[in-house]
Amino acid sequence: MRHARRRIVRRVTRLAAVGGLLVGSAMVTRAVASEPPDSSAPPRTLARTASGAGADLVSRLGTDRTAGHWVDSDGRPVVAVTDERTAEAVRRAGATAKPVRHSMSELRSATATLRAAPRVSGTAWALDYRSNEVVVRGDRTVSGSDWSRLTGVAQGIGGFVRMERTEGTFTTRLNGAEPILSTAGRCSAGFNVTDGTSDFILTAGHCGPTGSVWFGDGRGDRQVGRTVAGSFPGDDFSLVEYANGKAGDGADLVAVGDGKGVRITGTGEPAVGQRVFRSGSTSGLRDGRVTALDATVNYPEGTVTGLIETDVCAEPGDSGGPMFSEGIALGVTSGGSGDCDKGGTTFFQPLPEAMESLGVRLIGSGRQDAAAGTSATAPPGAAAPGASAPATGVEGSTLLARLTDRRNVGPGLLIVAGSLVALVATRWIRAEADRKAYQRHYSATWG
Repeated sequence: MRHARRRIVRRVTRLAAVGGLLVGSAMVTRAVASEPPDSSAPPRTLARTASGAGADLVSRLGTDRTAGHWVDSDGRPVVAVTDERTAEAVRRAGATAKPVRHSMSELRSATATLRAAPRVSGTAWALDYRSNEVVVRGDRTVSGSDWSRLTGVAQGIGGFVRMERTEGTFTTRLNGAEPILSTAGRCSAGFNVTDGTSDFILTAGHCGPTGSVWFGDGRGDRQVGRTVAGSFPGDDFSLVEYANGKAGDGADLVAVGDGKGVRITGTGEPAVGQRVFRSGSTSGLRDGRVTALDATVNYPEGTVTGLIETDVCAEPGDSGGPMFSEGIALGVTSGGSGDCDKGGTTFFQPLPEAMESLGVRLIGSGRQDAAAGTSATAPPGAAAPGASAPATGVEGSTLLARLTDRRNVGPGLLIVAGSLVALVATRWIRAEADRKAYQRHYSATWG
């Protein structure tokens, strides 16, 4: 019985040693093969590549032969085309071609006609690439006579202008990212930027005019800075210069709640269909999809054009908060309708346009102007560029991620060495036991 137990122990030890060899070898192989990426390069994703391919095709084929592009649910590029010859060119390039009746030139001509009509507060329109239409929306503040007049303008354009009534009211979200307060109200800080000399917060332009003083708490004890530049209406962005000229530690993070932040590594332009995230001081971190581009909104305060339309919810106080995807900064919150209980539509000021106009760049980003169309596939949850992580360290790593981390060359080698020692030890014990057994047998037969 005792010998049987010893055999079992030896077998278990050998199996454990073999398993250790396999695990340790995998750790070393993966670690050596996974060279650290160039920190200056922005993270790359399938969706970004797809959107970039779609944008290149639209640019090359022209607005008379195409009508926009988007990313489908599988992350592949789709291009709207007006003729079979263009469709063949799109398919040869590896993208999906969707035949449509109206070109981008026609869609843009329709929006120009709408813009030239008498302004109606509470209305908005945007280009819906997937339905090949211009969608005009009117909130509950639009009177019947104004809506009827705008409908007449749409009918004069053609059947590709779709009229929709929407619940709620299109408003700037004046009353997450960290809250900032002034006599104008409460907004959310957007992205930290710099001109090379001083640091600033880039936020929404409707939050306050030039000269507005901002504070970081409700008592007004900590002055954050002062608005030094901006544009609203027309655009919706502004620049708040830090009171001491510097943003401080963690300037490349945006807050997403629970003491966590997302590291921002570059700027880009979104694609229709892309999943995006937004953070604000009222409703926190929310996600959704880009539904349209080049949107126009007629707020009560004035008209803003060139906005990003999404189905992400937002509430008063979220204004100016950041929109991003996988660490790529895309825009700041402008306004919209609805709330985060029932859902709604939210519009964003594109970031590249605002930064170019203001002459600033992101703080801490590895490289500006990342390829268009980054797409997050899950809410931020890992400590990597564009993923959620506590400001003081890393958490949330899975066991597999720890085992395959490229920093685990040393631990992998230790496991391999320990497993080899165990194998040699079991072989030596077995050999010694065999030797003694043979010695006993030989002595008995000799005697």
